[in-house]
Amino acid sequence: MLCDKYREFGKWIIYQIYPRSFMDANGDGIGDLQGIISRLDHIRELGCNAVWLCPCFKSPNEDNGYDIADYRDIMDEFGTMEDMDELIEALHSRGMKLILDLVPNHTSTDHRWFRESRKGRDNPYSDYYYWYDEIPNDWKSCFGGSAWQYDEQRGQYYLHSFAVGQADLNWENPAVVKEMQDIVDFWAAKGCDGFRVDVIDCISKNFETGENGLGPRLHEYIRALFGRREAAHLFTVGEGHTNDPEDFVLHCAAERGELSTLFIFDHMECGRKDKFTPKADSLASLRDYLVKWQGISADNDLLYSLFTDNHDQPQMISRIGNDRGLRYESATDIAMMVYLLKGVPFIYQGQEIGMPASYTSSIADFDDVECLGVYREMDKSLSEEEKLEKVNFGSRDNVRHPMAWDGSANNGFTGDAVKPWLAPHARGAEVNLAADLASDRSVFRFYRDLLALRSAEDAFTDGDFEVISKPEDPYFVFTRTLGGESWAVVCNFEEDQEIRLPFECESPRLSNLGRGEIEGKYMPYECAAAKLISF
Repeated sequence: MLCDKYREFGKWIIYQIYPRSFMDANGDGIGDLQGIISRLDHIRELGCNAVWLCPCFKSPNEDNGYDIADYRDIMDEFGTMEDMDELIEALHSRGMKLILDLVPNHTSTDHRWFRESRKGRDNPYSDYYYWYDEIPNDWKSCFGGSAWQYDEQRGQYYLHSFAVGQADLNWENPAVVKEMQDIVDFWAAKGCDGFRVDVIDCISKNFETGENGLGPRLHEYIRALFGRREAAHLFTVGEGHTNDPEDFVLHCAAERGELSTLFIFDHMECGRKDKFTPKADSLASLRDYLVKWQGISADNDLLYSLFTDNHDQPQMISRIGNDRGLRYESATDIAMMVYLLKGVPFIYQGQEIGMPASYTSSIADFDDVECLGVYREMDKSLSEEEKLEKVNFGSRDNVRHPMAWDGSANNGFTGDAVKPWLAPHARGAEVNLAADLASDRSVFRFYRDLLALRSAEDAFTDGDFEVISKPEDPYFVFTRTLGGESWAVVCNFEEDQEIRLPFECESPRLSNLGRGEIEGKYMPYECAAAKLISF
């Protein structure tokens, strides 16, 4: 049974915003905090009661804000600290929470700490980062090339697990731990309700075994950050690169005083051989991963994170759904499969209108530092067309195109005469909020009704989960039960199916194709949820 704090977090429904791409209020082609404020009612109407902001701190933007130059100031393009204060007040006045993106593994090389550290080996900031006279190992950057960069001023190499401008902090230095504690406390005092913690598993290195992450002091550092009395009330979700159940327990068991939950990326493998290579896959793969982790989280009293898309992951409906002729059906079926399970839901901007993957015809149109690095190192035997196919499939730009609010030239994100920081989505004229709301089959309205059902019925937040369908079935049927009340959820896969249930149900409370009975013939990607009469 989940502890009271985790049970409360399980009632949060979190909407993720990529600020640069959400809404531009001042007409400079870049999203900003005032733009977010102007669209909060959209998020509230959807049914979300919390907002996670990707980094909005001062940054030179080598990696779009994940290279922070000042943790206590706002990125110039996004606004001011007064705008942030206004956003916090606007959220709290609507009964909504704020989750900020904390980046504890590295800073920008423009950060004052790094500028001081590179001056020499005998100043207070000298050991804030990893410095070596010679490259100590063959670690590679996640964005391509060596993870070691020579600095002419200091005359040594520093570690950058990501972009060259993102220098890894040395958590072995107690001063670094204290700096991060102070940053957490600064934002908590301002009204921040929680943090998404970027690449949390990287903050402890293991130079002896050659592992850049999951080092021997990892859990000590996390407890130092969030296990303190001052941080005990905060919601925390870690981004890690582990799909190991034991790691999930070590990070998130309530008695350990570390994280509230962890993003588990097992199911994000659906539809791809690797991040830049598609593979044949189906909704059955997604079902199997979800069932596995529902069991693990229940057996260990853990809060599971429910998500399909985010700022780093290409859209799920384009990887394992039909994002053309059955885009509405795919988007809504996947939503019901995921968001009526037990855990805390995360919804990424655009997901609520069934936004599919985009396509860009020239490498010059890409902004993503990761995909540009991968492109440079691709097999030289690949044609330009083959390289572009890979980059289009895996690039993070897929989910970073400006939000499509309407069918105008820039999709309502900014003025028609302004050039957005990243080109509008290739299908924005077709798939946008205004067009969706005008449609008889609105993804937004389905999401709104789905989240309303989840919030209204405690069985979906606190109830037990049981799989009814068999592993070989080309559909997914499960129940959620709390006390004497039980609900059946039916999600069909890619083909027509006749689906029968071993119990009697009321008429569906929610269905993406308006069916009157929960049993019978299901069309591709059709889904329904109904309360049981007997079980």
